[in-house]
Amino acid sequence: MLGPEGEKHYCRVDYKTIVPLKSFTATDAFTDENGVPNGAAPSMEWQNTFTENGNTNDVKIEITFENEADLEAIVAMGFKEGFSMGLTNLDELLAI
Repeated sequence: MLGPEGEKHYCRVDYKTIVPLKSFTATDAFTDENGVPNGAAPSMEWQNTFTENGNTNDVKIEITFENEADLEAIVAMGFKEGFSMGLTNLDELLAI
């Protein structure tokens, strides 16, 4: 990721389960430039589920943390705003 001031951030995702066209679970973590987790921020557990709904698909994303302090740390880093921007970019891409 490239921050607003040009700073670089690295992240990795380790997939735990993948059910094609249905769901996946994964753990993500911030890393150094070589992909080694660096503990710069708490990791997150992702559960993503895709459900066909007529001519569209619903996506349910559930993100969990080990504790409330980890959630608060991620929110303080701007995760909510960044994730919302990413979803907006996805909406724009899918509208093409």
